[in-house]
Amino acid sequence: MNQNSAEKSLPNLTHLDATGQAHMVDVSAKAATVRTAIALGQIQMQPETLAAIEAGNAPKGDVLGTARLAGIMAAKQTANLIPLCHPLPLQKVDVQITPNPDLPGYDIRAEVRLKAETGVEMEALTAISVAALTLYDMAKALEKSMKITNIRLLSKTGGKSGDYLAAQ
Repeated sequence: MNQNSAEKSLPNLTHLDATGQAHMVDVSAKAATVRTAIALGQIQMQPETLAAIEAGNAPKGDVLGTARLAGIMAAKQTANLIPLCHPLPLQKVDVQITPNPDLPGYDIRAEVRLKAETGVEMEALTAISVAALTLYDMAKALEKSMKITNIRLLSKTGGKSGDYLAAQ
């Protein structure tokens, strides 16, 4: 494939202006629609660490409650963390942290919803990332080798680009 055909096959990068400079996308002409995004992630740990957290024996206290709250708060702060993200009036942020003995560790799921001119994928992904980092921080006295993995967008609805569902 030559360079010209490669350039033609690339999608339009909306965060770049005509000169290639980064800019915030103007969404003022877009219709406000209900938009949702669901993201997933995992944190792997030793079985003993999982058992200690589940038993409430972590040195820093309520690991899961703190991580869940951190994820919610992070979704609300995404525009302050990710350059060019629009500040959004989030109407729902739900973070669930579920033990997964097969990892061993936890599955983390975030759902974010609003009615606005732009989507909430970054807010859902930020919620997952910060919830996982907080879980790590709360349990690092038990284990420093935990791994945050598989952070990804599962689905999104609404907006001009339509719905998205990740392949399983």
